[in-house]
Amino acid sequence: MTNYLIFIGSEVKQVYLYLTFGTPDYMEKILKQHENETMFILYGSDKTALLHETEGKTVFTTPRKFEVIDSVNDIQQKGYFVFNNIPVADEGRPIFEQRFLNRSRDIEKMNGFVAFRLLRPIKDDTYIVLTQWENKQAFDAWKQSKSFANAHAKPATATGIKKQNIFNAA
Repeated sequence: MTNYLIFIGSEVKQVYLYLTFGTPDYMEKILKQHENETMFILYGSDKTALLHETEGKTVFTTPRKFEVIDSVNDIQQKGYFVFNNIPVADEGRPIFEQRFLNRSRDIEKMNGFVAFRLLRPIKDDTYIVLTQWENKQAFDAWKQSKSFANAHAKPATATGIKKQNIFNAA
């Protein structure tokens, strides 16, 4: 399996993304306390998320932890974020990851595309496919494109891949 690694001199480090939720005030407080860390605050309609991308440990008390196994561009502190939560059984992980790692990458050519992360869960079975867009209109244009239809034409019925549970966060 391919992982997203960073190179520091001759040392190779795994990159992780940690995710936690809370009130806007509390998430902003954590962000201010750790301004030297790579963190992003996302405001949703009913909750606020804080992402922490690092090769080390997180400052969060009880986060969801993911290995970054594919990455395109740097995440920005602005825009529209989409989290596709996809439960995958243990036996389906290699198939699922291979499918994403060998995707056409047409999404990266779409107007308004900002960043992508494929996140492997550490303690459960739900992967996250995170995409960032300049705005909701750019994401909606992607969903209406031929590239989107082609990318989603293959049924997710391979061994171990469970029914998708998708939600958006902005």
